[in-house]
Amino acid sequence: MAIYLTKESKVLVQGMTGGEGMKHTRRMLAAGTDVVGGVNPRKAGRTVDFDDRAVPVYGTVAEGIAATGADVTVVFVPPAFAKAAVLEAADAGIGLAVVITEGIPVHDSVAFTSYARAKGTRVIGPNCPGLITPGQSDAGIIPADITKPGRLGLVSKSGTLTYQLMYELRDIGFSTCVGIGGDPVVGTSHIDCLAAFQEDPDTELVVLIGEIGGDAEERAAAYVRDHVTKPIVGYIAGFTAPEGRTMGHAGAIVSGSAGTARAKREALEAAGVRVGSTPTETARLVLELLDARQPEGS
Repeated sequence: MAIYLTKESKVLVQGMTGGEGMKHTRRMLAAGTDVVGGVNPRKAGRTVDFDDRAVPVYGTVAEGIAATGADVTVVFVPPAFAKAAVLEAADAGIGLAVVITEGIPVHDSVAFTSYARAKGTRVIGPNCPGLITPGQSDAGIIPADITKPGRLGLVSKSGTLTYQLMYELRDIGFSTCVGIGGDPVVGTSHIDCLAAFQEDPDTELVVLIGEIGGDAEERAAAYVRDHVTKPIVGYIAGFTAPEGRTMGHAGAIVSGSAGTARAKREALEAAGVRVGSTPTETARLVLELLDARQPEGS
């Protein structure tokens, strides 16, 4: 099982013919992703050869869906065109839009995430690494060779920390790993992923990665307290960050005690989440919890 993305997912790539789109489309295909087409109105009707597979280019997302039955799009277009790309995908009825592009103006993100939600399209991102269901499908830029299928779920604001925890826990493996992005406005939240993992019968434990800024982790903690029965291990990036300064992601702004790593850790621990001080300690806590859940003598 998995959340949001499976081997049955049919993927379009908006911006496939650009440099980043070409590079990561080749990677996604190598990971087993069923990339059924690219979208570029200036290159419609062409095909692009990726090793042993020729991928057609469509003029619009709607044309791609009609021809292939695609239900996922991965967006690699420049920031100025990202809003239009997501609106087009939502109007075409795509089920999932994975927006890799960084540097999108916040007012554009507000517009397309709310529009997509009203149209029934789930947006992951923007400014995210995408998501991967190991052994099945990879939509975005997450390396496919650093882990394997398994029983852990992962939701993370940070791309780099997504990769690190996937690698540290590679011997256990993951059902699905979702990089939701760290911008102030994102289409899919920690809470959305926690709800999906709670319902997934093959996800035994969830790893939640947050970072300083905003209150997403505090809201996730409240949701965990009231709705999640599966064990969760967390990690918050930014314990050493100075207050009142923007850090890395556009959403990582700390003012006073609001948005600090300490406040987030306290909220999560109050909800029963074990929180590591480092990624490596976080991985160790996961292993300890899994060991404790094993029947005696197994």
